[in-house]
Amino acid sequence: MTRASLDKQPHEVAAMFDDVAAKYDRTNDVLSLGQARAWRRAVAEAVDAGPGQTVLDLGAGTGTSSLPFHEAGADVVPCDFSIGMLAEGKQRHPELALTAGDATRLPFADNSFDAVTISFALRNVQDTDLALRELYRVTKPGGRVVICEFSTPTWTPFRTVYTEYLMRALPPVATAVSSNPDAYVYLAESIRAWPDQPALAAKLQGAGWQKVAWRNLTGGIVALHRGFKS
Repeated sequence: MTRASLDKQPHEVAAMFDDVAAKYDRTNDVLSLGQARAWRRAVAEAVDAGPGQTVLDLGAGTGTSSLPFHEAGADVVPCDFSIGMLAEGKQRHPELALTAGDATRLPFADNSFDAVTISFALRNVQDTDLALRELYRVTKPGGRVVICEFSTPTWTPFRTVYTEYLMRALPPVATAVSSNPDAYVYLAESIRAWPDQPALAAKLQGAGWQKVAWRNLTGGIVALHRGFKS
């Protein structure tokens, strides 16, 4: 079994997700106490894609996050660099155009998409700033980005409880439901090391995105960041 380190070497991260692909969606539902589905709905509402629009869903894994866009009639391209996750997704959702790609070297032309989105995957990319610039490059002028990522709880006492859950409760729960519990130790560590809401907003602005704003979900456990391409 593979566990990535916090320097996020792409081959390590991809291999780690290959290991957990079969049970990944179910494990996320358990570990998030059922909140993962509500977070996906919030992303779909924020992207607000419909017929005639093109959407890049980066870090899509098995394609679960792409289904709302497909069902809304948008032309969605689920993209991920884990071949294991894509293979699992192809079995479950053959109707989706699952595509292999690295967030720092996207295999798409400039100005290709009306909207780009990435959920719970940006923190696994080795170079966050480069990925945000790549998302900007492939977005059409006037298009939008929506990022859903674990973040920093806004209430200090809750933040402490949340951190304890991540580092103490998450590993034994992952042992019970996941094929690779060590992967979830890495995921907990990566959440703790991730920038808070204002810091991620600053990174988006540094990559060229305009009108950057964020909205906290579940008390800031997760934040939705949004920006526009001028």
